[in-house]
Amino acid sequence: MEYGRELPKKRDPKLRVNDYNELYEPFGEDKVQTQAARCMDCGVPFCHSGCPLGNIIPDFNDAVYEQNWELAAEILFSTNNFPEFTGRICPAPCEAACVLGINKPPVTIEEIEKSIAEVAFEKGYVRAKEPAVRTGKKVAVIGSGPAGLAAAAQLNKVGHSVTVFERADKVGGLLRYGIPDFKLEKWVVDRRLRVMEDEGVVFKTNANVGDNIKVADVMRSFDAVLLTGGSTVPRDLNIPGRNLKGVYFAMDFLTQQNGRISGKAFAPQEEIWATDKNVVVIGGGDTGSDCVGTSNRHRAKSITQIEVLAKPPQERDASTPWPNWPMQLRTSTSHEEGCDRNWAVTTKEFMGDGNGNLTSVKIAQMDWVTAAPGEKPKFQEVPGSERVIPCELALLAIGFVHPQHNGMIQELGVELDERGNVKSGDNFQTTVPKVFAAGDMRRGQSLVVWAISEGREAARNIDIYLTGTTKLEARDISMLNTAMFA
Repeated sequence: MEYGRELPKKRDPKLRVNDYNELYEPFGEDKVQTQAARCMDCGVPFCHSGCPLGNIIPDFNDAVYEQNWELAAEILFSTNNFPEFTGRICPAPCEAACVLGINKPPVTIEEIEKSIAEVAFEKGYVRAKEPAVRTGKKVAVIGSGPAGLAAAAQLNKVGHSVTVFERADKVGGLLRYGIPDFKLEKWVVDRRLRVMEDEGVVFKTNANVGDNIKVADVMRSFDAVLLTGGSTVPRDLNIPGRNLKGVYFAMDFLTQQNGRISGKAFAPQEEIWATDKNVVVIGGGDTGSDCVGTSNRHRAKSITQIEVLAKPPQERDASTPWPNWPMQLRTSTSHEEGCDRNWAVTTKEFMGDGNGNLTSVKIAQMDWVTAAPGEKPKFQEVPGSERVIPCELALLAIGFVHPQHNGMIQELGVELDERGNVKSGDNFQTTVPKVFAAGDMRRGQSLVVWAISEGREAARNIDIYLTGTTKLEARDISMLNTAMFA
């Protein structure tokens, strides 16, 4: 009632497009304390159910308000292994479920979470804690993204010997090579990895299980195996001209730029640059937004983003009432830096010159048609709306369909679900008894916060499988409104 919502100031867009540093200015501890004071300590805190991790938000808000940062960190780390990640890149479904948000701007939960994590590192509350006793059990975690890292941290904490296999040259998965540095600088990831290594987690890079690492060797050497390789097969757009040079999957573009920042070199013929090109980003989600921000930093000639769905409303739509994740228009920091956004647009053809190079894209406007009761909405092309726009670089940011099947998954012989994801029960166990799955590889493309939650839950079930019991924290499933942000 006394304070309004306040967030850290963003660096000037004209300046920040000159580098890949994070976007926000420092936010003082006194301001974080003030924002924590806005929390009402609700009788029924819906923010709990909004968070896939079940973070105990009112409690750590109160600790921050009382300036007891050590207690705040203890509460936060009890449910979230990596708040320094989620505090930077999570879309904050907890804030959408904040009771204060019914009629006022919600509590700045995400910024408070990030601040607790940073103060905890600064004051030395985060330090390596190697388990006093080892169980003698060995677990292989295949994939070092957020789900794999969370599972590894939890399993190591209870004394199992954990080895994480990563097929790339550096650990981190999506955190390392998927999310741009201007959203998550990689020193943040490396800082956490050093703690995990000091605690006894073993990381093996350039280790592609099913390729240069034999599946049979892993199965023979470990008591349990957890698959956390993510949903890595991108959705394609099979239209005329798809094979032209200049049409790429978004993740190829983003991964290469992240690698470039870390010092990796690429052959000139392999490099993907947006510099001085008309860029068309196909897909209106977070990945598309990341392509916009990266293209701005490349100094693209123009950037157009198109989305086949209709433009969302400015305010929360009636179909997604509080405390659900709201259907409404969102403008990212990348959009603020410059982008022509278009909705209800379909891509019909990639067009090129006589040498196989992309020169333009043929698009058309769509109309969504109200369906009969029980039927899905349909869309149709608006007559006469077809047009051609210049484009030398087209980036497909239209999601992922499932994990890679050839290699490890086929050799393991695990059953897949109807969407092509690894099938597992409520205990995260696949149809091969000692093999478990978590994260996007199991649930499909989703959020980092869901991946961390899945990794933690999988670790708990693996611990039960190995020892018959567990002391690892359990997520309160009953509190989760999975429709909010599934």
